[in-house]
Amino acid sequence: MKNLGKILLTALLVAVFCSGMLFAGGSAESSKADQKKIVYWSMWNQTEPQGMVIEEAIQDFEDKNPGITVEINWNGREIRKTLQPALDNGQVIDLWDEDFERVVKTWGEYALPLDDYVTRSWEGTNGKPYQEAVMTSLLNQTRTYSKDGKTLMAVTYQPFVFAFMYNKDHFTKAGITSVPKTWDEFITACEKLKAAGFEPVTTDDAYVDTLMGYYLARAKGYAWVQKLVSDKTGAMWDDPAALQMAKAFEDMAKKGYFSKNVAANKWPAGQQDIANGDVSMYLNGTWLVNEIMGTTGPEFPWGTFSFPSVPNGTDDISCANYGGQAFQISKNTKYPEEVFSLIVHLTTGKWDSQLAQQSYGVPVGGTTDWPVQLAEAKELFTSLTTCYPWAGGIQNEPNRTPVLVEAFTKLIAGQYTADQFIAAVKK
Repeated sequence: MKNLGKILLTALLVAVFCSGMLFAGGSAESSKADQKKIVYWSMWNQTEPQGMVIEEAIQDFEDKNPGITVEINWNGREIRKTLQPALDNGQVIDLWDEDFERVVKTWGEYALPLDDYVTRSWEGTNGKPYQEAVMTSLLNQTRTYSKDGKTLMAVTYQPFVFAFMYNKDHFTKAGITSVPKTWDEFITACEKLKAAGFEPVTTDDAYVDTLMGYYLARAKGYAWVQKLVSDKTGAMWDDPAALQMAKAFEDMAKKGYFSKNVAANKWPAGQQDIANGDVSMYLNGTWLVNEIMGTTGPEFPWGTFSFPSVPNGTDDISCANYGGQAFQISKNTKYPEEVFSLIVHLTTGKWDSQLAQQSYGVPVGGTTDWPVQLAEAKELFTSLTTCYPWAGGIQNEPNRTPVLVEAFTKLIAGQYTADQFIAAVKK
């Protein structure tokens, strides 16, 4: 009987143990089923500064949200080729990013409208609606790319602005106490820099037409510039503004304000002129700081100012080509709230700051600390009102761009007069 009792007791204990294991296993399976997975396709490579910060930020997000996991697919710039086929094939992708104009115009039909999300406060926005915790100008510009020009189809981050990047030490040594806001002030700055032993301005084949495009856009507005380069008759080049632009740069060339290498500069020669301290100013994007950090080091005395207004012009320094990358959410995501909360996590507070600091870029949050190298760009961003297309619209007719670049390069190299330039671009 004792043995029988022991056998029955052992059987009972085994049964209880097994049922416990089944219960525990069921709980694990249930917990796994409740886990929410966000699939994110990234435009960055894992080894880029942006990729490394985003990966760390997502780990932090997962730690703070144990019910959510994020799967990252590092596409790099190949996402421009790989994303749409994947979306067309019904692949589950909850979140992706790329240039803010491209994501809206190319993938807008796959995306979730975000107007209702940005009007709410989230963890990390300090009680403010999201749209008040980031650069409003970027959200507004993003809206203009949607089909109706009003709906917000993406959220921008990693902003940039196209402006003059310059060496502050050169300005100090030349006795320039404030950045130029008008063309006359710009020419005065060039003269002072030259007198101090510096070559004032450089450019190269990748960016040379931005000088011409910006001057014309300041003079007549970018819509006029786009019409100018699309005019097959060439008659619009007879406008006094075109000759004024050509004479302005002819004068700069005659006075020796351009780098002596400007006629032969092939990208990235212009930015190396700046990095080596040989030249003072270069019209480029704020991304330049990160691009040549390997040469300049973090102590380089960076400054930023907007392309100056021009005589008899219509646009002022509040107009510029600006933008950024942008996050876009799939309209088919199962977890829109969670995905947007991830975006907020990446674009506000600590991780917005880290992304800016590690990539020497611009933070999208209004209160986030900026890299010291872009301190002067902060004020410029807050004053932006009009977004120019690339190069002020001068590349609106791509087939004409090589002709314009060749003629303008000869103009600033002193090989063409203003009249010869106009004759060349009218052909």
